[in-house]
Amino acid sequence: MLKDSPAYSGFSSNDIAKAKEFYSQTLGLEVSEDNGMLTLKLGGGQTVLIYPKDDHAPATYTTLNFPVKDIDAAVDDLTSRGIEFERYGEGFDQDERGVVRGSGPPIAWFKDPAGNILSVIQE
Repeated sequence: MLKDSPAYSGFSSNDIAKAKEFYSQTLGLEVSEDNGMLTLKLGGGQTVLIYPKDDHAPATYTTLNFPVKDIDAAVDDLTSRGIEFERYGEGFDQDERGVVRGSGPPIAWFKDPAGNILSVIQE
């Protein structure tokens, strides 16, 4: 019944206006707004719904991964747009830019204005 459904995921934000500015202007994604919710249009035709939630609590896991060809170029570009990459403690072998290398594909995490965790991950 659901195998042909064009499913999508979603997560909350405590400020839809800030989320719209961040995802459209800072990250450069195509964003539409309808009924107080945002739809992110991602590469490959996928979409993600961002909905308002007054008692929003940031996700403690990665809500959205952005595959990239060159993680260093992606980190440089995002840093130039004002993104600060997360630094995690023990167990995360991160370089000076916040990229974890060697235990899987290179990955770096950052947060949206609502505190949700996003990443760039090298393909």
